[in-house]
Amino acid sequence: MPGVRYFDLKMRATDQEVQYLARKIIRTLTTAGRIDCDNEEAVVMGLTGALLKEIRQEDALNEEARAILMSHSSTMARDNITGLDMFRKVKRELAKKKGIIL
Repeated sequence: MPGVRYFDLKMRATDQEVQYLARKIIRTLTTAGRIDCDNEEAVVMGLTGALLKEIRQEDALNEEARAILMSHSSTMARDNITGLDMFRKVKRELAKKKGIIL
Protein backbone atom coordinates (compact mmCIF):
# COMPACT_ATOMS: atom_id res chain seq x y z
CA MET A 1 0.00 0.00 0.00
CA PRO A 2 1.52 3.37 -0.96
CA GLY A 3 2.57 5.59 1.91
CA VAL A 4 2.41 2.80 4.49
CA ARG A 5 5.48 1.29 6.07
CA TYR A 6 5.38 -1.95 7.98
CA PHE A 7 7.67 -2.57 10.91
CA ASP A 8 8.69 -5.70 12.71
CA LEU A 9 6.47 -6.06 15.77
CA LYS A 10 9.44 -6.88 17.98
CA MET A 11 10.97 -4.22 20.14
CA ARG A 12 11.95 -1.28 17.95
CA ALA A 13 13.98 0.69 20.50
CA THR A 14 17.49 -0.31 21.50
CA ASP A 15 18.54 -0.45 25.14
CA GLN A 16 20.53 2.75 24.59
CA GLU A 17 17.49 4.54 23.13
CA VAL A 18 15.36 3.49 26.08
CA GLN A 19 18.08 4.70 28.46
CA TYR A 20 18.20 8.03 26.59
CA LEU A 21 14.42 8.40 26.99
CA ALA A 22 14.63 7.50 30.67
CA ARG A 23 17.35 10.12 31.17
CA LYS A 24 15.21 12.74 29.37
CA ILE A 25 12.19 11.89 31.53
CA ILE A 26 14.18 12.13 34.78
CA ARG A 27 15.87 15.39 33.76
CA THR A 28 12.57 16.91 32.66
CA LEU A 29 10.87 15.97 35.93
CA THR A 30 13.86 17.16 37.98
CA THR A 31 14.08 20.49 36.12
CA ALA A 32 10.34 21.03 36.54
CA GLY A 33 10.68 20.40 40.28
CA ARG A 34 8.38 17.36 40.09
CA ILE A 35 10.98 15.02 41.58
CA ASP A 36 14.17 15.36 43.56
CA CYS A 37 16.80 12.64 43.45
CA ASP A 38 20.18 12.34 45.12
CA ASN A 39 21.58 9.93 42.54
CA GLU A 40 20.14 10.77 39.13
CA GLU A 41 22.10 8.03 37.36
CA ALA A 42 20.71 5.35 39.69
CA VAL A 43 17.17 6.61 39.07
CA VAL A 44 17.79 6.63 35.31
CA MET A 45 19.08 3.06 35.44
CA GLY A 46 16.07 1.97 37.51
CA LEU A 47 13.62 3.58 35.09
CA THR A 48 15.51 2.13 32.12
CA GLY A 49 15.26 -1.35 33.63
CA ALA A 50 11.54 -0.96 34.31
CA LEU A 51 10.83 0.30 30.79
CA LEU A 52 12.85 -2.49 29.18
CA LYS A 53 11.07 -5.09 31.30
CA GLU A 54 7.68 -3.79 30.14
CA ILE A 55 8.76 -3.63 26.50
CA ARG A 56 10.11 -7.18 26.58
CA GLN A 57 6.99 -8.44 28.34
CA GLU A 58 4.84 -6.99 25.57
CA ASP A 59 7.16 -8.46 22.92
CA ALA A 60 6.70 -11.90 24.51
CA LEU A 61 2.94 -11.37 24.58
CA ASN A 62 3.01 -10.45 20.87
CA GLU A 63 4.95 -13.61 20.05
CA GLU A 64 2.53 -15.78 22.00
CA ALA A 65 -0.48 -14.15 20.29
CA ARG A 66 1.17 -14.61 16.90
CA ALA A 67 1.78 -18.31 17.60
CA ILE A 68 -1.86 -18.80 18.59
CA LEU A 69 -3.01 -17.06 15.41
CA MET A 70 -0.77 -19.24 13.27
CA SER A 71 -2.37 -22.35 14.74
CA HIS A 72 -5.82 -21.00 13.82
CA SER A 73 -5.01 -19.49 10.42
CA SER A 74 -7.15 -21.94 8.43
CA THR A 75 -10.20 -21.20 10.59
CA MET A 76 -9.61 -17.47 10.25
CA ALA A 77 -9.37 -17.75 6.46
CA ARG A 78 -12.51 -19.88 6.27
CA ASP A 79 -14.49 -17.46 8.47
CA ASN A 80 -13.04 -14.38 6.74
CA ILE A 81 -11.58 -12.93 9.97
CA THR A 82 -8.82 -10.35 9.54
CA GLY A 83 -5.48 -11.10 11.14
CA LEU A 84 -5.03 -7.73 12.82
CA ASP A 85 -8.44 -7.79 14.51
CA MET A 86 -7.88 -11.32 15.76
CA PHE A 87 -4.31 -10.50 16.85
CA ARG A 88 -5.59 -7.64 18.99
CA LYS A 89 -8.32 -9.82 20.49
CA VAL A 90 -5.94 -12.69 21.30
CA LYS A 91 -3.35 -10.31 22.73
CA ARG A 92 -5.97 -8.61 24.90
CA GLU A 93 -7.18 -11.98 26.22
CA LEU A 94 -3.63 -13.19 26.93
CA ALA A 95 -2.85 -9.95 28.75
CA LYS A 96 -6.00 -10.31 30.84
CA LYS A 97 -5.11 -13.91 31.78
CA LYS A 98 -1.59 -12.91 32.77
CA GLY A 99 -2.61 -9.76 34.62
CA ILE A 100 -0.77 -7.50 32.18
CA ILE A 101 -2.10 -4.01 31.65
CA LEU A 102 -1.70 -2.81 28.08
